[in-house]
Amino acid sequence: MKFVSQGVLIVALGLGLGLGASLPAAAQWKWRDNGGKVQYSDRPPPASVPERDILQRPAGQRSSAAAAPVAASAPESAAQPPAPKAPAGVDKELEERRKKDAQEKEAQQKAEEERIAKARIENCARARSYQQTLDSGIRIARTNDKGEREILDDAARAKEAERNRQVIASDCK
Repeated sequence: MKFVSQGVLIVALGLGLGLGASLPAAAQWKWRDNGGKVQYSDRPPPASVPERDILQRPAGQRSSAAAAPVAASAPESAAQPPAPKAPAGVDKELEERRKKDAQEKEAQQKAEEERIAKARIENCARARSYQQTLDSGIRIARTNDKGEREILDDAARAKEAERNRQVIASDCK
């Protein structure tokens, strides 16, 4: 029985030490640096950071403004530091990012249109070349599904020529 209670005591002591060691980790500072970015640390911000830019303090830490006595003639709202505002640079960065995204999207769309136009021109040139071959009267051979070679007769040549004219009409505008 004495051995079991010592084990429980050791476990309880271990838990207590673990919880005690984790308390400083919960002490977090949060402030906005000169560039407008939010910083987190377990150490206080540098002295160059103004009081209004400190967004969060660990429990038990007092601000220097709160530690200073407030004059009785000052209004109550003046004693409290103003709420932190987003720096003007953030809005500019957001606008610049939106403009850049819009420009990139426009450039991609233009590149796609150019690619389609180029493919249409190539298809047109191929179709016109093939039409010249069909109109020349030389023999045209194809390979069928079985891998056999077939020569186009006059009816097949006329049908192929009509199909090719439709391709030229659609791609050569």
